[in-house]
Amino acid sequence: MLIKPKLFNPNGDDSLAAREIINGNSTNIINLNNVKYKAFYNLYRKQLAQFWVPEKVDLTNDKVSELTNDEYQAFKGILSFLTFLDSLQVNNLPNIADWFTAPEIKLCLSAQQFMEGIHSATYQYIFESTISSIEEREKIYDFWREDEILLERNSYIAKIFQDFIDTRDEDAFHKVLIADYLLEGLYFYQGFMFFYNLASRKKVIGVSSGIKYINRDELLHVAIFANLINEFKYKIDKNIVYEMFETAVLQDIKWNQHILKNILGMTNDSIVQYTKFLSNKRLTQIGLQPIYENVVNPYKHLEKMSGTDEHNDKVKSNFFETTVTNYNLSSAITGYDRI
Repeated sequence: MLIKPKLFNPNGDDSLAAREIINGNSTNIINLNNVKYKAFYNLYRKQLAQFWVPEKVDLTNDKVSELTNDEYQAFKGILSFLTFLDSLQVNNLPNIADWFTAPEIKLCLSAQQFMEGIHSATYQYIFESTISSIEEREKIYDFWREDEILLERNSYIAKIFQDFIDTRDEDAFHKVLIADYLLEGLYFYQGFMFFYNLASRKKVIGVSSGIKYINRDELLHVAIFANLINEFKYKIDKNIVYEMFETAVLQDIKWNQHILKNILGMTNDSIVQYTKFLSNKRLTQIGLQPIYENVVNPYKHLEKMSGTDEHNDKVKSNFFETTVTNYNLSSAITGYDRI
C-alpha cells in the first residue's frame, strides 16, 4: 500500500540509511546536505541549467499566412494537443510528487512542473504572435471539444491520472508512471517533427525555435520517468507496460494520420514508422524488449534540426546509466560574489 507522507513529521528520520523513494519516514524537510538518489538531483540541476522564457524566442517574422490550408489546420491541431499535454502535467505532477519521501525526487518534479508551465506559456505566446483573432485562439484551446479523435486521445491518459487520484493504490501508481513516460517520451514528438518540417521549408522558423527549447526540456523529463520506472521495475507488471505502449502507439498513429493530412514530407507510412521506432526506443530505455520489427526512423533529417542531445550517445548514457541508489555529498553553488 502507498502511504502519503505528512506535511511535517517531527518523528521522521532524514538519514541516508532511512531514505526511501516512497513510504519512507521522512520529516518532509528538503534536506540536500547528502543526496541518496543522485540521478534525480542531477536531473534537477540540468533543468535549472536549461531555464528559459518564451520571450527568448523571436516570432516577429513568422507568418501563418504562408502556410497552406492543410498546414494551418495541422498547426492549430498540433498546438492544441501539445497545450493539453503540458497543461495536464502542470496539474498532475503535484499529485504524484505528494507521495514521494525522497526530497531530491520531490525537488526534481517541482522543477519539472515549473518547466511545463513555461511550455504552456510558450504556446500562448505563439498564439498571440501568429494569430490575431482572439476567437480563433480560443478555438485552439477547445479543439478537443469538436475533434473526437483528439478527445479520445486526451481522455485515455487523463483517465489513468484520475484513477490514481481516486484509488491511490500501488497498481494505479505504477500505471501513472508508465503514462507519464509515454506522455513525455512518445506523445510530443510527431508534433515536434511537424514544426521542424515547416522550418526546413523556411516556414514559421521562430515557432520551430520555441519547439526546440520545449523538445530539449522534454528529453530531461523522459529521463526522470525512465529512472523512476527503473526503480520500480520489479514491481511493475510488464504485460501492463506493453499493453499501454500498444494503445498509445495506435492512438498516436490514428491522431497524427488524422491531423497531418497532405503535409509535404509526412505520410501515413512515415507516421507509422516513426511512432513505432520511438516506441521501441523508449521500451529499450526502461530495459524492455522492443515490440515492433522492421521499423526505421524516417525523420532523422528533421531530428537533427532540434539541436538537442537526443542522438548524442554520451549524453544519453549520462541520463540512463546513473546508478540511482548511489549517493553523494551535494556541493554548494559558488561564484555569487562575482556578480
